[in-house]
Amino acid sequence: MHQELILGKINSVLQATDDALVQKIVDAVDKANRIFITGAGRSGLVSRFFAMRLVHSGYKVFMVGEITTPSIQAGDLFIVISGSGGTETLLPLVKKAKSMGAQIAVVSMKGKSAMADLADLICQIGSGDENSFGLVKGMPMGTVFELSTLVFLEAIVSYIVHEKGLTEEGMRALHANLE
Repeated sequence: MHQELILGKINSVLQATDDALVQKIVDAVDKANRIFITGAGRSGLVSRFFAMRLVHSGYKVFMVGEITTPSIQAGDLFIVISGSGGTETLLPLVKKAKSMGAQIAVVSMKGKSAMADLADLICQIGSGDENSFGLVKGMPMGTVFELSTLVFLEAIVSYIVHEKGLTEEGMRALHANLE
């Protein structure tokens, strides 16, 4: 029963998400010199999933805040995952990346927000109304957004794998081996 509740809700959110966003994100990723990714809290965990999968797919990716992350520059892509699109700790990073000439992609449940105002690409998960992200008993505190976003981003990786003809062996060769 609970698995059906969760899967049903994720499915309804993803059905309300614009399919054209997949190609738009792939195009932005392919054009970027380097990709910088961030999110806060559980969205930060989702951002780490996506960053790792992009590395496995052959892209040059950095997690914002890591000690070895270089400076962002023009020609780079900054992907921010924020359900609200206004996370106070992330907004200054978006402004800084924009001032450095980086392209900004915001993945959010809101098409209009402080971050969306600065974005070159707004990736709105769901329909943007309360039906997508209203309270769901058993899926507390942002769970619907985080799980829907995780599945959406994994679908982007699946698209990249198919379009570029990536193999399991090739991706595994890029996986960390100092774990």
